Amino acid sequence: MTALAEGVAGAGGVAPDTPVRSGRRGGGAWRFAVLGLLGLYFLIPIAASFWFTVRDRRDGGVTAEFYTGIPGADGFAEAFTRSLILAALTVLLALALMIPTVVLVDLRLPRLRTAVELLTLMPLVVPPIALVVGVRSVLSWAPDYFLGTPLADAFFAIQEPDLPWILVFAYVVLALPFVYRALDAGVHGADLRTLTEAARNLGASWPRVLVSVVLPVLRTSVLNAAFLTLALVLGEFTFANILGFETFPTWILRISGSAPQLSVAVSVLSLLVTWLLLLMISALDRRRGTEETA
Repeated sequence: MTALAEGVAGAGGVAPDTPVRSGRRGGGAWRFAVLGLLGLYFLIPIAASFWFTVRDRRDGGVTAEFYTGIPGADGFAEAFTRSLILAALTVLLALALMIPTVVLVDLRLPRLRTAVELLTLMPLVVPPIALVVGVRSVLSWAPDYFLGTPLADAFFAIQEPDLPWILVFAYVVLALPFVYRALDAGVHGADLRTLTEAARNLGASWPRVLVSVVLPVLRTSVLNAAFLTLALVLGEFTFANILGFETFPTWILRISGSAPQLSVAVSVLSLLVTWLLLLMISALDRRRGTEETA
């Protein structure tokens, strides 16, 4: 026993007989090669699209007229503004629905975590085309069936072309998997139970706890959820096209026949804006991590 104890006590200071291999020297090169190939897979189509938009067909030179002409394009302002409003409403509604749900499940109802996860995953299981066909069927027969009642007026109101609330409700359902995963990851990384109990002991109400305690702690998760929802709404095509509403993606399709270079220029620009938003969220996340470490 004495020899065994001495061996265990001195194990930390004795070098092993056989040195530990740090790994193959070519492992890093292979990783960089794979990342480089993946980068080319994404960058080559984008570069080709960009060249298609800046190439002047008349003299073979370079022009930026398709990018400078985007703000004045026919229907662009209306479609893009409508999509931004739909995205803002979808973000607010999805966060207002999921933040209290995630906090309640984490603090009070942990047994319902599996059920909530399964419910939020349903939009990924059911194809969007099946969802939109079901929604269109309901919208077609419900106003006639409830004609003359407030419910029929509500069905007509949510289908106004200027602000189609039916798209907001549909987009909230589609965004549930992404919003829940982003918020749930933030909840797992924070000790909400201790923070909320301390706030409650100091006399704060539950709405005050959500606004003053939960939201600052989940700031990065909320930003990630908002970004994913924004990207989903600005790129969603199936629901808007089948239900007959003109949004940003459907407008791009409409002008692609008459102005193909303009439509590709808008697509490239929207992709760059999405990347810029992603970089901004990553910078905020790194800044928060640096502040917490300090």
